[in-house]
Amino acid sequence: MATTVTETLKSRYAALQAERERTWPPAQLEGNARQRNLLLERFDPAAVAQPGTVLPPLSFAEVDGGTLTLDERTADGAALFVFFRYAGCPACNIALPYYADTLFPELRQRGIPLVALSPQPPLPLREIKTRHDLPFHVATDADNSLARALNISFQPDNSPSPPPSGWIGEVTGTGSWELPQPAVLLVGAARVVRWLQVSPDWLDRPEADTILHHIDQNRD
Repeated sequence: MATTVTETLKSRYAALQAERERTWPPAQLEGNARQRNLLLERFDPAAVAQPGTVLPPLSFAEVDGGTLTLDERTADGAALFVFFRYAGCPACNIALPYYADTLFPELRQRGIPLVALSPQPPLPLREIKTRHDLPFHVATDADNSLARALNISFQPDNSPSPPPSGWIGEVTGTGSWELPQPAVLLVGAARVVRWLQVSPDWLDRPEADTILHHIDQNRD
């Protein structure tokens, strides 16, 4: 069983949304909801990487230094990768500490490494790891290379050119509108996809118990 917590991830996102409804201008609130709904409506589960897909031998810069590789992470069996958007993303700052409390201890008991991936460069990305004292690796999926291989990256519908001040590529330091949809990926030996769950609506991510259930059914 997963570590007992008093709040589910769903309830934490409900609280975030309630706060936004109290404080955000109507236009900003509507634009956020519209983009989430569009991604949800367009999402095709058959279009993303399926179990059995062999991933390329990619590597990722870890925010504390060094490099992680898919081959190294899966050398002793399955590894779990959690995709998030960037260090300042409010929804990601809810999800990653939640997974640190509820998911990471259970994965450690199972001998499954956990890596959180974002396209943001290591220096600004390190902020989210230090802010929450995350016990797992946080690393850069440069140019969304793994996200693209899984077909889970997207660009916002409202992405004017030239971009305005404060646009997402400036905030993240990537110089790009492209972001990964939040996702949980289980990779087995030889870089084979065992399970992938994508969250087109970034305020609807899987609970730890759901992830653990699928891991126990699909691990090597």
